[in-house]
Amino acid sequence: MPLSAAERSLRARLAAQSRWSRESPHGPDSTPAKARAGLERRFYEGIPEDLPPAERDRRAASARKAYFTRLALASAKARRAREAARRAPSTPDSETA
Repeated sequence: MPLSAAERSLRARLAAQSRWSRESPHGPDSTPAKARAGLERRFYEGIPEDLPPAERDRRAASARKAYFTRLALASAKARRAREAARRAPSTPDSETA
């Protein structure tokens, strides 16, 4: 029998809490720290290394802002589409001819 949404949420919470009971979510070797470092590296890709560090940091900050703005735009579009689909009148297949 499939789990309900609430049961899936509880199972995921249990897994996360069990994991963090065995490892520290803080520190330089933690999984979240590695993920943050990897994401940060992504913003520096394509920036010439011969630029001064301040300019590289400025460009990476702009790339970071663009990335998260792009995510926000995609999220807004998805919410709008979901809302439009929810508001659209549904017609059963038997009535369409």
